Amino acid sequence: MEAVSRTAQWTAAARALESERENPLFVDPYARTVAAGIGFDLLERYAGAGTVEFLAIRTAYLDAAIGKAVTEQGIRQIVFVASGMDTRPFRLEWPDSVTVFELDRPALLAAKAGLLAEAELPAGVSRHPVAVDLAGEWAGSLAEAGWQADVPTLWVVEGLLFFLPEDAVRRLLGTVCELTGTGSVLLGDVASRVSLQNPLARPFLNALKADDSAWLFGTDEPEKFLTECGWIVREVKQPGEPGAEFGRWPYAVVNRDVPRVPRSFLFTADVPQR
Repeated sequence: MEAVSRTAQWTAAARALESERENPLFVDPYARTVAAGIGFDLLERYAGAGTVEFLAIRTAYLDAAIGKAVTEQGIRQIVFVASGMDTRPFRLEWPDSVTVFELDRPALLAAKAGLLAEAELPAGVSRHPVAVDLAGEWAGSLAEAGWQADVPTLWVVEGLLFFLPEDAVRRLLGTVCELTGTGSVLLGDVASRVSLQNPLARPFLNALKADDSAWLFGTDEPEKFLTECGWIVREVKQPGEPGAEFGRWPYAVVNRDVPRVPRSFLFTADVPQR
């Protein structure tokens, strides 16, 4: 797999560790399988202050937001953009008639299929892996796989945006907004620009760069950025804030008014009415 794709196994290893805690935020029975040995090697290589805690909080936040979208808003069409080694189609409780599309590179999807060959989907869930290059044209392939533009869609963009240059992030989020119908929702995470310049994170960032997985994008104003890409921001949370704390974040939350503080953001946004 490509280097960036291998980082999906790093995050899977973090999910495995959380799943094996005494009181886990979630249980991913497939995480250790898809992480394989390399995931735990990378977890050790990329170790840093708050890394494992953040990955657990991010997973729990998105799990909860996905649950709300399908139960409260009735969304039945889900697209995981750069799905990586995510196993939510297999491990979450889904209502009937949910269709899940997983977009990612061909090599990653092939490796994932092998690792999850014995996993069974919950009843009523239809899963469609779609091999694409997100840097190129991918909407046609998604439509060919059965995605319907006029049906409300839940788009999940997890652990991706910081690996892309800013113009590619704007293009991706703008394209998704233009494609999707009324009632659609966007979930994801993004780092602050300051995080990319944080001297305390330099060993982590240097290790990613050495592995051809450099972080390229961050924004200190996620609400403004998402709005510029066409979305209506519902909420933006820092880890440790109410709704994104889960008893795991070990640090004090610094108010957004304080400048030059490295941050991570979790967000939920809605598509404008058409």
